[in-house]
Amino acid sequence: MNGLDNLAQSARDIWRNIAGSNRPDLIPLTRFSGPMPWVIAIMVALTVIALAAGLALNNAAQSAKAELEGGITIQIVEARADVREAQSKAAHARLQSLQGIISVRRVPQSEVDALIEPWLGSGTETGLDTAVPVPILIDARLDGPVTPGRLTAIQQALLEVAPSARVDAQSSWIEPVFDAIESLQWLALALVVLLAMALASAVLLAARSALGASRNTIEIVHLLGGTDSQVARIFQRSIGVGAAGGGFVGLLLAIVVILFLGKRFASLGAGLVDSGALGFWDWLMLAAVPILAAGLAMLTARLTVIHTLRKML
Repeated sequence: MNGLDNLAQSARDIWRNIAGSNRPDLIPLTRFSGPMPWVIAIMVALTVIALAAGLALNNAAQSAKAELEGGITIQIVEARADVREAQSKAAHARLQSLQGIISVRRVPQSEVDALIEPWLGSGTETGLDTAVPVPILIDARLDGPVTPGRLTAIQQALLEVAPSARVDAQSSWIEPVFDAIESLQWLALALVVLLAMALASAVLLAARSALGASRNTIEIVHLLGGTDSQVARIFQRSIGVGAAGGGFVGLLLAIVVILFLGKRFASLGAGLVDSGALGFWDWLMLAAVPILAAGLAMLTARLTVIHTLRKML
């Protein structure tokens, strides 16, 4: 009996040494031969693309709001050209005399014609100015945000010298666009959360499958003195390596897609699109996705293994 006891004690010591060194070869687990790293690569790629879209939309919205903050547009809507011109000059002078207005600019007629040309055609070719009187536009910028009270005060001041003047906040024109961008941002965030849940579910199933395949080996390890935490560490490390490799591949795929889409959108030449370019901190957040994915996979694997072992053995 003393010989058997010594043999068992030696086996326990060997197990403790192996488990203490975190060697994963005691319970063989496939890393890149199975589908799990590729599933994680796809999840990470989709997550990075969705997150990049959300960040780009946020950048575009913030840039547009900053540009339109404090901006107002005055339209001189008058059918008679001479009266329209006189009221525009009077309105321009009154705006310059008002407190809180830091800049006043009359929009050149060429810019106005370019704005309406896609819908009404060129004024020189169709006689647009005589058939449909085009308002004179004046842009002004306030030293603070445009509030309803300030807008009403400016409107009242202009009506004294330019009865045909209409004052609008520039941000109000694009408010529906901001609402749509905000909805898309929430959609991107929801996709990121759903993809994280899908990744955790995939790791959970993979860990349970590996546990089932190694059940007999795990029972022997327990007889030799191994603990659930030591077994979980082996699975955690193996799945973590696979998740890190898959995450890196997914990040590379996502970067290729993002750069391709960015180049295509840049060719549009639209100001709102150009202002949605990703900055340094945005790219840093995208680069952190594979790291977070690997951490989530390791945590999910560890919790799954420990919970399953407690029910199994």
